[in-house]
Amino acid sequence: MPLDASLLVQMLLGALLGLSVYLPLRAGQLSLATPGFYAIGGYTAALLSTRFPALAGDGALYPLPSLLLELVLAALIAGALALAIGGPVLKLKGIYLAIATIALVEILRVLNLNLGFTGGATGLFAIPQPFEGPVGYLLLSLAVLALVCWLCARLERLRLGRAMEAIREDELAAACMGLDTARVKLLSFLFSALVAAVAGVISAHFLNTWNARQGSFDASITTLAFVVFGGSRTWLGPVVGGLALTALPELLRPVGDLRLVVYGLVILLGPILFPQGLITPELLRRLRWPFRQTSAEAPAP
Repeated sequence: MPLDASLLVQMLLGALLGLSVYLPLRAGQLSLATPGFYAIGGYTAALLSTRFPALAGDGALYPLPSLLLELVLAALIAGALALAIGGPVLKLKGIYLAIATIALVEILRVLNLNLGFTGGATGLFAIPQPFEGPVGYLLLSLAVLALVCWLCARLERLRLGRAMEAIREDELAAACMGLDTARVKLLSFLFSALVAAVAGVISAHFLNTWNARQGSFDASITTLAFVVFGGSRTWLGPVVGGLALTALPELLRPVGDLRLVVYGLVILLGPILFPQGLITPELLRRLRWPFRQTSAEAPAP
């Protein structure tokens, strides 16, 4: 199957979700809450655009100012939830944090299935389109991904990024050095929620429908695979993993029913052959990647 504009949009959204998982991992937090915040963004866009006719305007296309309003509101709602639950949840570590964030995803999914205004199991349909075709979504997704990648690259050079890396390497040592580890972990969780919510808004309009399946446990595993496959030591890894694993099922359609088997083998063999992911800091150093130098690798003055 050729890489048409629709598939490219899905790949870019997958890369955004990969970065959403990467941000807490940079601070040593295995959070699987990304699909929950992604669902919040999608439902925010779907509800505002279908239940408030004033936002749709009089034209054939959904107004871009209304889309911008949805992006802001989705980010605010997801950010508020991240701040509300981040304090107690981020006290957990490792697999316990992963279980707690999976529980959050499942709670949101069950609520979306049973609340009347979310459309229940059938979801919400006929979400207005701000663009005539997939090219508009492609440009928007590319712009958002470029912005998030730039911010992640800048983060590696900022004090906050160095603090996140220190916590990932040894949280106790970082705390002994005077770092406010709880604040740093909460900020990484907040950034993750904002990225996922923005991706959800774009995805809801692109798909033209939204339901509870968009934010499920399966999506948690898929987004985690983006980071494991691409690499979690640099922001470029989740981008590559999200692009590749989103495109792979479609590219394997010519093999018929075997495509899911091949897809599973790729995910299985990837971590075995590349334990640190496809993209590592060492690889970027060899390639002389301009953003390869993280805070830990910066030369001494």
